[in-house]
Amino acid sequence: MSDPRWLDDLESRAWRGYMAMTQLLETEVNRGLKQDADLSLSDYRVLVPLSEAEGHRLRMQDLAAEAHFEKSRLSHQIRRMESRGLVRREECPTDARGAFAIITPEGLKAIRMAAPLHVARVRRILIDSLTRDQLNCLADIATGVVDRLGTPADAAARTPGN
Repeated sequence: MSDPRWLDDLESRAWRGYMAMTQLLETEVNRGLKQDADLSLSDYRVLVPLSEAEGHRLRMQDLAAEAHFEKSRLSHQIRRMESRGLVRREECPTDARGAFAIITPEGLKAIRMAAPLHVARVRRILIDSLTRDQLNCLADIATGVVDRLGTPADAAARTPGN
């Protein structure tokens, strides 16, 4: 095995800054959602695509891709949200292995209450602190990395032994 290609000072600063920034942003957003709407960031990541989907329903595999969750994580998340009345599961009539996640009226009420407060917080803690050029760079960086990594299912497929 060859020696690792260590990060230089700029690369290390970028990587460590990214890790600190994402942890702090996620903590602040999660805290805000909990305080404002009694939702977690994971709840929000599930409710948004369901609230935007036709019929407020998505196949579980499509929801996993939208929320960037592995299937097992989504299954646990949906179970927790079902117990709180935010979503429900429904078997797919044409595919015995498939299921739909459906947002409930209570889930719609929760996301409609949370969304304006969430957007205001995201704007305050990130968006408004960046210039338009910086936002373009951030969007380009995020798109490039997400395109390279793909979905959690893609990442799992790259893991040796899968």
